[in-house]
Amino acid sequence: MRLLLPWALLGSAVFSLADPSANAAQDSQKTVDSAAAPPQHFRNINLVRNINLEKSYARETINVVVENIDSKPQSEYYFPFERGQIKRIGGLEAKDKKQPERTGFTAEIAALDQTSATEYYKITFPAALKPNEQITLSITYVSLQSLDPLPAKIEQSDKQYVRHGFSAYAPSAYTTLKQKTKLKLPTTDVPDAVKLAASLNAEGKEDPQRQGTTFTYGPYGELPAGAVEEVSVRYEFTKPLTHSTRLERDIEVSHWGGNIAFEERHWLTNRAAELKNQFSRVIHQQLQYYNPPTSALKELKFPLAVGSMDPYFTDDIGNVSTSRFRSNAREANLELKPRYPLFGKWNYSFRVGWNADLAKYLRGAGGDKFVLKVPFFEGPKQAEGVAYEKVITRVILPEGSTNVEYTTSLPLVDESVTKHYTFMDTAGRTMLELTALNVVDDQRDIQLVISYDYPFAARFRKPISIFAAVAAVFAITAVVRSLDVSIGRKTKSS
Repeated sequence: MRLLLPWALLGSAVFSLADPSANAAQDSQKTVDSAAAPPQHFRNINLVRNINLEKSYARETINVVVENIDSKPQSEYYFPFERGQIKRIGGLEAKDKKQPERTGFTAEIAALDQTSATEYYKITFPAALKPNEQITLSITYVSLQSLDPLPAKIEQSDKQYVRHGFSAYAPSAYTTLKQKTKLKLPTTDVPDAVKLAASLNAEGKEDPQRQGTTFTYGPYGELPAGAVEEVSVRYEFTKPLTHSTRLERDIEVSHWGGNIAFEERHWLTNRAAELKNQFSRVIHQQLQYYNPPTSALKELKFPLAVGSMDPYFTDDIGNVSTSRFRSNAREANLELKPRYPLFGKWNYSFRVGWNADLAKYLRGAGGDKFVLKVPFFEGPKQAEGVAYEKVITRVILPEGSTNVEYTTSLPLVDESVTKHYTFMDTAGRTMLELTALNVVDDQRDIQLVISYDYPFAARFRKPISIFAAVAAVFAITAVVRSLDVSIGRKTKSS
């Protein structure tokens, strides 16, 4: 594909390196024009909503049987969010649950009534649904910053509890005949879960029903579009709430050296509960003996591709010395420990880089055409999960590369092709820059495939420019040495 956005999601953000958190307040939205309100072409026959809270962010999957109740074929299905919440939604994807291999579904933010308290995604089917025809739609997305520590401040060795608020009725722009919501929690330690009257339940049961770490609200009978019943659960989550305000990733391709260089710059914060008192190094050292669960972030693990080499890692002060790199024929793992444990609301910024053999990522496609396949981003892989507010990936191709095209399944908000200048460049290297918002570590294996032309003559641009520069230096030196720069008049000897 040419340089086209595969999905239009949230807009790009203006960002200041001095203040990475500034992007949250400056995000703009890319939207599509639509009507003042979603037309009532559909109804939901049966809906099951699953909310997974096992990580530091919420992942929701809604499986719904949708029926076209209009007299004409329809292909646009609207999915609602509260205004403001949509800025924290990422990776929204729709597919046919019964035919998951079916492609052609798209999702984009719809510009409806700007004064409404509700915003919408418009999901377009690959083929219009005929009157009275049904489709089983599966909608998946993640919600960042949806867990709030409660209490907000704890002692250094205390357990951490977090609260997740939601509606027991799944969000819908259409009438829903039957539905229920299931929550999957990471623990059985759940001191608070808002209960609903049995009169609301279609089976006359009190909500929620609990089975191990699973809580179920519903089933409920017919509900109108936009119905809301606010509830919440509070459960133990003594782990870091690792959140990245910004990740910058540079990938530099060198055909001459047969090398591909990766570098990632991270701005991390821990959204966990703050310390009630000052940090105590003594208590911290005492806890190391039996290593209990903690809400502090103490270690970062980077699983790299097999064959990765020459890793480096620095922060604002210098080299991070507490590290371990293990590489063999089966794996390449880099483990880092920040200079200090990251407790609630503490920040840490650092960079990590490594090299790899270009042949593992690049292949020829005939003639001057090449295809590069790399992960869109990598970053640390933590058991509790990592959420990324903004990811910027830059791919720096060899000087003289043309006809750059790319494809990726990760929803993007911005793209550009510019020039990047490094040592001894003449026309500058071609650089593809892509931006994604609201990404999670589960998406770290999504591939970015780039094709480009690299003419044979362009491959000699660098050595020719270096030869020309060296020759020019020698020529200038010869000319300067031949000049008479002495002061005064020369006299002939008798």
